[in-house]
Amino acid sequence: MTTSADRERSTPWSWRGPALAVFAIAFAAGVVLIGVPTDPFQLFFWLWLATIAYDVKAPLRSHLRFPRDWWPAFALLVLYLYSRGLSDEIVSMPIHWTMPIRFDEWIGGGELPTARLQDALCASPCSASSPPRWYDEVFTTVYFTHFVAGLTLAVVLWLRDRVTWLPWMRRYIVINFAALVVYVLYPMAPPWLASKEGYVGRPLPRLTGRGWDDLGLGGFHVALAKVGNPVAAMPSLHAGLAMLIALYGITRLRGAWRWLLLVYPLLMATALVYYAEHYVVDILAGWTLAAAVMIGCRWWERRPSAEARAGTAGRPA
Repeated sequence: MTTSADRERSTPWSWRGPALAVFAIAFAAGVVLIGVPTDPFQLFFWLWLATIAYDVKAPLRSHLRFPRDWWPAFALLVLYLYSRGLSDEIVSMPIHWTMPIRFDEWIGGGELPTARLQDALCASPCSASSPPRWYDEVFTTVYFTHFVAGLTLAVVLWLRDRVTWLPWMRRYIVINFAALVVYVLYPMAPPWLASKEGYVGRPLPRLTGRGWDDLGLGGFHVALAKVGNPVAAMPSLHAGLAMLIALYGITRLRGAWRWLLLVYPLLMATALVYYAEHYVVDILAGWTLAAAVMIGCRWWERRPSAEARAGTAGRPA
């Protein structure tokens, strides 16, 4: 059977480098012409293409291992995608508007943290037409990493260390479906929608794409807004997945520098609150969910029956 070490020897850097460069150019062109891949179908295509570029000289049967190993996760993510879009219709539950407002006002000393950030970082008053600042490019980029970061990490693990790939995929799938359960039982409106409907005493514009306006890519958030469920805000899966990535890295790596991974969820949280995508309470709920998923999956993997299976986790299916 072909191992990652065998692939390393069979794919010289003289081939891998140009292949990965071609892939990077194609991906960048796809982002500009089509948009950031935000659904499992696009992601599956690009991730498979990345593995082909990485092992460009490998035989066809080696490239077919990717769909063979990944199809269960792909099927679950497709199920999640369509279930999330209908989560407010699966069970007829009232939409929650005021609870997060009251909680965030308590945290902000009588004013919403979103309002404070928009006044400080955008303008006073802030509007969607306010010119973007340099840090908007950082925050917008961090925001959109949500759609690719978790599965990109999965591909890296699949290529380099199959033993750690399956535990990460387990955590990734579990946090998505755990959030889905909450979306069904507790639909909640985000700040921008609450402001639009008059629940907040001032405008809170949705600024998500403003950081890429200067690049001509600011319309991505408009297309994204048409996908999914606008009241699936509690918990913030953007915040939760960013924290999950950081926690997973911290538990797997060694050295004091690994704690720098926490900068990622902190930047994500700032972007989400500033852009009126989420309340602070959503962020805290997402972080709590990430910690619960880490603890729960770790417990599951340490069960006696799981230990017996661990020895086969790195073997090809």
